[in-house]
This record gives sequence, C-alpha cells and structure tokens, in this order.
Amino acid sequence: MSSFWRTPGRATLRDIALVCVADALVGASFGALAVSGGLPLWVPVAMSLLVFAGGAQFAAIGVALAGGAPLAAVATGLVLNARHLPFGLAVADVLSGPRWARLLGSHLMTDETVAFTLRHDDPVRRRATYWLCGLALFVVWNLSVLLGALAAHAVGDVNALGLDAAFPAVLLALVLPALADRPTRHAALLGALIAVAATPLLPPGLPVLLSLLALVPFLPRLRAPS
Repeated sequence: MSSFWRTPGRATLRDIALVCVADALVGASFGALAVSGGLPLWVPVAMSLLVFAGGAQFAAIGVALAGGAPLAAVATGLVLNARHLPFGLAVADVLSGPRWARLLGSHLMTDETVAFTLRHDDPVRRRATYWLCGLALFVVWNLSVLLGALAAHAVGDVNALGLDAAFPAVLLALVLPALADRPTRHAALLGALIAVAATPLLPPGLPVLLSLLALVPFLPRLRAPS
C-alpha cells in the first residue's frame, strides 16, 4: 500500500502538497466569508462535503450573499462545473471498478486532480495520482472550510482582514490561464460588458448567466481544452 502512494513520483507528490496548502488558505477564506456574510455554519460545511468544487462554491455563495435567488446560485455553480464533463472523459480509465468506487472517484474530480493525472501515461501511475490528489484535496478542503467558518465567529468582521477580496481573486485565478487564447479573451471581455450592462436591470446572479451569450459568436474559434 505504501508503494502505491509513492507511485506518482516525488515531483508530483511535491506539487500535490503545494496545491493542498493553497487550497487550505482558499477553503478557510470560503468558510469565513460564508459565515460572516450571514449564512449558518452548516451551509458552507455541507456544500463543501456534497459539492466539493471551489470555484462553483465561491460563485454560488457570492450570488446568494448578493441577494440572488437560490435558482440563480445553483445555475451559476452548475455552469462552472460543466467543464467536468470533458474532464470525466479524459480520466475515465482511472474510474473503473465497483459502482461505489466510480461514484466516489467522480466526486473527487477537480481541476488539479485531472491536471496531475494527465501528466502520466502509465495506467498505474495515473490511477495512483488521481486518488492521492483527490483524497488529499478533499480532506484539506473540508477541514479548512470548517476551521474558517469557526474562526469567523471569533474574528467577527472578516472583511477587515481583506478576505472579502477572496471571491473575485479566486474566480480571477481560475479564469486567467484560459485568457492566453485570444478568442477566449475577446469572449470574456464581451461577457463582462454584458454582465455590467445587465446588472442595473436584472436581479443578482442573472447578469452573470446572461453573459454566457458572449460565447456564441466565438464558438468556432474557441480553443478546445487539451
């Protein structure tokens, strides 16, 4: 069993550890901001256990705290998580086995887990990398969200610490790598303009969904994920 966890290689293990540290900081910010925004502690904790998708969680909570309808919050999270459909095809080989294992494996799917898995061609190394990264991130993320939510009661106004910037900062970090592609940049800019223009006219959350219309004229030129 110990050799299985060493299978991914030292470089991959180091990178997974670094990602866990970064996710711990983001998870703590998520828990603190959700609770300080007025949500009960169980909401960010349950969301982290059942959804386990940082970007979607930040987006959904952001819509909810801005006064958006629950349906808009759920729709925003679903749109962000739609990228998991091609992810699942890319790592389908590591999700073989009993049904419970496939369900658990699909729940552990994140951007980082898929990225580290795609580094390797060897089936054994791919499987070990996927499960090690997925389980490590799941444990770290949920513990950090819980600690952040508990700390919000002691700190009081977490906005005084600048954690209110975590929502846009995390979403921007998710988007920036894709902006290297020119059509993607143009689509993002058009979408931002649509969202800004619609904000005074529509309830919170809906302008973001409306901005997806910006993808339509650029679909033939958008780069497919590798």
